[in-house]
Amino acid sequence: MDNTWVLVANASEAHLYATERLGEDMFILKDFSHPESRAKGATLASDRPGSSQGGGSSMGTRGDPDDPKNFEAERFASELANELDKGRTANAYRRLVLVAAPHFQGLLKSHLDDHTRAMVAHNINKDFTAYNARELPVRLKGCL
Repeated sequence: MDNTWVLVANASEAHLYATERLGEDMFILKDFSHPESRAKGATLASDRPGSSQGGGSSMGTRGDPDDPKNFEAERFASELANELDKGRTANAYRRLVLVAAPHFQGLLKSHLDDHTRAMVAHNINKDFTAYNARELPVRLKGCL
């Protein structure tokens, strides 16, 4: 059996599918949601540890303090990468396909360990999160 996992993601939601052959039937394994990525920047910044909205220096504790949405996208990418790493160590799949908008694709790949990154058979730089398990195989065929 040639089990392939397909992760379809953007910065606020992701769907993990399994398939035996790309472009054929796909089965949902897990859905992920990260509503923090959809929140307004000011709301996110006020809740982050080490952040303040007072005057003075604009130095933050981690990354760009002016971009809390990117901070949340990084957190979500890390969560997804951990799930993919766990699947690899459990031998749950033999190949991996990553389908995400270019910016999120880069964040996701930066959080994958070397062994999981080596299992990536295809990178598709598209946001296909709106498609269901019936529509997705047709979309993927057009990109491969």
